[in-house]
Amino acid sequence: MIGPLINGAAIMIGGGLGLLLAPFIPKRLQEGLPSAFAMVSIAMGITLIIKVQQLPVVALAIILGVAIGELCYMENGVQKFGGFVQRTLARVVPPRKHGLSAELYNQNFTALIVLFCASGTGIVGSLTEGMTGDYQLLVVKSALDIFTALIFAISLGAAVMSIAIPQFIVQALLFLSARLIMPYMTEVSLGDFSACGGLIMVAVGLRIAQIKIFAVVNFLPALVIVIPLSLFWHRLIG
Repeated sequence: MIGPLINGAAIMIGGGLGLLLAPFIPKRLQEGLPSAFAMVSIAMGITLIIKVQQLPVVALAIILGVAIGELCYMENGVQKFGGFVQRTLARVVPPRKHGLSAELYNQNFTALIVLFCASGTGIVGSLTEGMTGDYQLLVVKSALDIFTALIFAISLGAAVMSIAIPQFIVQALLFLSARLIMPYMTEVSLGDFSACGGLIMVAVGLRIAQIKIFAVVNFLPALVIVIPLSLFWHRLIG
């Protein structure tokens, strides 16, 4: 299990570099970089959405997923976790003035958790390594994550580095369960899964850009629902 370890290390390295460079980066640049990254996230999401195979399946998965997330208060739980991490780290690492309100801080931190832990590249990369031992997809994701962690550590501080832990847990579970999941990842179901993940990435980008504050964590059950829905729909209609 090499890929998840490399990816976790990338977040730690990027976050550490962000903390070191933050005092030397002008405030205008600190405020502009997250918005630029938000647009990159939206663009990446769009490239995934166009892979859709069965649009009704993706729409239904998103609706059911958000309903489950809302009923389970998933967004609220992750925001509480973010606040806990911030308070805990403040006892160890002297807090730096990041210029964000507590609400905006939690919003960005929550969106970042989704971005790191639920990206299509990370999920497919973990499953691929579990099945074939090839961790190249996770290496590519790691290269991107170094810069992402660096950008957001400038404003969110050391808490960004802590996201390496839940990301590693998610990727390790996917790696270990790959032989059970991969047989169901057909061309059709993988396309629908990618489109579902793309919609979530667009929602994350809009949230980071403060255009629309989607409860992005509540979208995550859709990633679990979309594969069985896609297989059932394709067998029924296709």
